[in-house]
Parts: sequence; C-alpha cells; structure tokens
Amino acid sequence: MDDKDPILFDVDAASGVATLTLNRPERFNAFNRPMLLRWRECLDRVERDGTIRALVVTGAGRAFCAGGEMDELESFLDASSEERKGFLWDSVHPIALTLERIDRPVIAALNGTARGAGLDMALMCDIRIADRGVLLAESYIAMGLMPGDGGSWFLPRLVGVPKALELLWTGDAITGEEAERIGLVNRAVADGQALAEARELAARIARQPAAAIRFTKRAVQQGMRMELRAHLDMVSSHMAVLEDMPDFADRVRAFKARRQAPRGG
Repeated sequence: MDDKDPILFDVDAASGVATLTLNRPERFNAFNRPMLLRWRECLDRVERDGTIRALVVTGAGRAFCAGGEMDELESFLDASSEERKGFLWDSVHPIALTLERIDRPVIAALNGTARGAGLDMALMCDIRIADRGVLLAESYIAMGLMPGDGGSWFLPRLVGVPKALELLWTGDAITGEEAERIGLVNRAVADGQALAEARELAARIARQPAAAIRFTKRAVQQGMRMELRAHLDMVSSHMAVLEDMPDFADRVRAFKARRQAPRGG
C-alpha cells in the first residue's frame, strides 16, 4: 500500500488480525472526505473477508486522530443545513453503523491524541487500549458544537451520564491513565506500547472459536437495547446453533480426555 494513502490496511495471515492505520500524520490524522471513503472501503473488506478474525485501528505518527479536517469544517460556513447533515449522514455515520454491524472484534490502539470526532471514532470500536500519556477530549464545545459522530451515544454508556456530560460540556482533556480509571478505555499501558498490546489482544481473541466470538458480540450489542426475556430467547437460539458446531464438540471431547487421563505420581 502506498504510504500516501490516507489509510493503510494490512492483514497478518498467520493470526487473521488486520490493522487499519489512519495515515495523515502531518495533519495529526484529521479526517477528510478521501480518508472517510477509504475507511469505509477497508471496513467493507473486513466485513466480507471471513479470514479476518479481528481488526486493530490506530494512527500513524504522534496522534490517533485530531478530529475533522479544519479546512472542511470551514467549508461548512457556506453550506446549507441539508449539505452539512448530508456530510455526516453519508460520509461519517456509515462508519459507525458498519463497525456495529461487523461481528468481529475491533480494537482501537490509542497511540496519541484523540479529540472530538477522533475520539468518537475510537469510541465506536469494541475495545480501547491507550498509551498512559495520550490526551483524549470531546472537544466539540470549543467550536460551539455538539458531538456529531456518536460521542453523545457512546460516551454515557461507557462512563455514565454525569461524567459524560462533564466531559462533553467542558471539553476537558484527560490522559489515558485517567481514561482507564473512569472506564473510557479498557487498559492504559506504557507510552508507545498501545499498538503492540492491541495486536497481542486481537491475536489472542482471534484464536478463540470464530462463531462464538461473532455471536457474543451480537448478543452484547443487541442486549443493550432488549428486555431480559427477549435477550434470553435470543441467546438460547444462539447457544443451540453453537452447540451444533465442530468447535463445541471438539472442546467437549478434549476436556473429557484431559479429565480422564491418568495422572502421573
């Protein structure tokens, strides 16, 4: 892949882990329309390619993503309300909806700052690993805006409504270490290690039975919007299907063989 591509994409065939790298380091990986289009193309490939077992999202250089490209934001001054809404609905929101639909693990490796829409992009992922010293902020309020990319949906579900409102209303930046404490990221690691840690975790998850991983992601996501009775009805069907698969039978036999094996004295 050409290093000038706004997004680099590669797949490690041995582990089945794909890496998507936001690649505008000179602009702190701020996204513009070509990057968004390329991002969607890469996600479409992940969705279609059954050999990809997990996806890691990271940024080139010193940032994860600084949010929207300022030149494009300035162009909205002369656009109609319909055109402004269309940009989000047609270019940005399909990324969030595709990430929700992809039933493989998606892990964000926060190697550097993530602000505004850049942080929202990380919140769309299933798991977040951050360098301890990175700065994360829902910085829309500094521009007189509200989150346009889903931050007001994702953030309260991660940190609770009061903390989410504090971060959204003040625009305050927090470190990766603080983000771990409040539950915004899963893990804060030594600076410079987020990508390696994310890839290691992705590879570990990718070794688990693929169908069980997919069904679990669906059950968790859908369960957030379901009553308990409906959720239990759904997962009983999922379990019945999984118990028909070779992974289940193989593991039951292996467990039984280990239990029955003679123990050395």
